[in-house]
Amino acid sequence: MGEKTYTRALGSDTRKRHFHKTERGKVIKFAVQLEVKVDDTWQPVIRYDCAHDFSHIDRYNIHGEQEEEALQLSYAESLTLADDDIDLNWETYKTRFLEGQFP
Repeated sequence: MGEKTYTRALGSDTRKRHFHKTERGKVIKFAVQLEVKVDDTWQPVIRYDCAHDFSHIDRYNIHGEQEEEALQLSYAESLTLADDDIDLNWETYKTRFLEGQFP
């Protein structure tokens, strides 16, 4: 069983947390989350994961409200999408979050 976990700074007060676990080369668990530091507290902005046994995206706004969207993808496809999406769009997601919108 393989497991990979890391946290990477994306900019000032912004980070990406990545976790995935594989078994025999197959992704069996994952979570990739963009976080922004607000008043010394890390707040989730967008999270891709497989909690509840299905791939989905949780989007948050600065008011603590949440939207969930199911993904019709495998865990491996969702993990790749999560990493690519956050790497490419983190600045837009951060701005929208801080403006009170959903990313």
